[in-house]
Amino acid sequence: MGIQTSKDHSHSHSFRRNFFPYALYALLFIAIFRLYFFPTPTTTTTTTTVDHRFLTIKSPPPPASKGVVEEENGRNGCDYTNGKWVHDKMGPMYNSTACGTIKDGQNCASHGRPDMGYLYWRWKPNKCHLPRFDPNTFLQLTKDRHVAFVGDSIARNQLESLLCLLATVSVPNLIYTNGEDNKFRKWHFASHNVTVSVYWSPFLVKGFEKSEETPYNRLYLDSVNDVWAKDLGEIDMVVLSIGHWFLHPAVFYYGDSIVGCHYCNDKNHTEVGFYDVYGMAFNTTLKVLVDRQIDVIVTTFSPAHFQGDWDSLDACSKTKPFEENEKNLEGMDYEMRQQEIEQVISAKKSVENSKSFHLEALDVTKLALMRPDGHPGPYMYPFPFANGKRERVPNDCVHWCLPGPIDTWNEIMLDVMKRWYL
Repeated sequence: MGIQTSKDHSHSHSFRRNFFPYALYALLFIAIFRLYFFPTPTTTTTTTTVDHRFLTIKSPPPPASKGVVEEENGRNGCDYTNGKWVHDKMGPMYNSTACGTIKDGQNCASHGRPDMGYLYWRWKPNKCHLPRFDPNTFLQLTKDRHVAFVGDSIARNQLESLLCLLATVSVPNLIYTNGEDNKFRKWHFASHNVTVSVYWSPFLVKGFEKSEETPYNRLYLDSVNDVWAKDLGEIDMVVLSIGHWFLHPAVFYYGDSIVGCHYCNDKNHTEVGFYDVYGMAFNTTLKVLVDRQIDVIVTTFSPAHFQGDWDSLDACSKTKPFEENEKNLEGMDYEMRQQEIEQVISAKKSVENSKSFHLEALDVTKLALMRPDGHPGPYMYPFPFANGKRERVPNDCVHWCLPGPIDTWNEIMLDVMKRWYL
């Protein structure tokens, strides 16, 4: 190494003095250029063009560390999204033998389920109190109104829970039934002139369910299903609840054009998954309801709890809730809920100045995720082990026992409605 002379040092000092300002200016210019022309994306997207319409397919976001997507819950009233299940000595407001509207497959106690611990839990939000369901308050708030549940079998599950809760003070009279497995039904509570109905529509939008001839569903994402939309003139409030049917193979249409499919390897269509399609179904539906100014509750995705094959003995054999932080909201459950929340927030912004229209997400995904003990399991059928324990037995780890955790969905819904109407 040589020794630096004073001349070399002076030259070096002059170079640094002149170079650094230019370097800073260059870096600043690059940063501004990068931010302006290439803003940091929140999700990775690819876009498929179809007749000048675009279907955007998002990759799932990284799992939330605490299983929660922050949004605008809690600005008005109780933020019931975050909390824990706590022991409740009072138990349910009704029993399965006294309520005559429970679907047979969800009547767990009457089918011989031996453990009753799943009945003695209550959801306790972290920062507020969630009141027990008051059937008289619900009937008073919906006096002279028609409340319709629209969706799949989880929508029916929540409806039947509501009927049992209301039946503790007023008798529901079945005034209409139609369709296989009673998929379309209507009840009337004469005490308050309240009508409650259920419409089978597992996609919300126009769709054709798979069959032996066509082994995939066909969904038309630009129009709602007329099976329920034709009755909107007589409906005052709609509860939407869908999800699990979007997991099945399907081809998706927008107008007359095919925009893609899900799980259709034998078809010459683009595989697009179902997350964004799920969001599009809600977008189309909420636009119609917003335009008609019909109050809307969106019950978010209800996770399943299969811990193995659907017919294995331990498919959903847990007998108590998960502890707080024992189970995170992630993967498909996370993304399905995210799509619903985003669509609700967007729709609310479009009518934020309206005082005559109400819309809210009934955000139950996390609290449902924490209840692996609340499903019928093998007791979807009466006394499955009456002739001895079997190695394989069908299990229902999707729907909820009645009474059971899904009663909480209606407690939260009533709390939302009190903020709307009182």
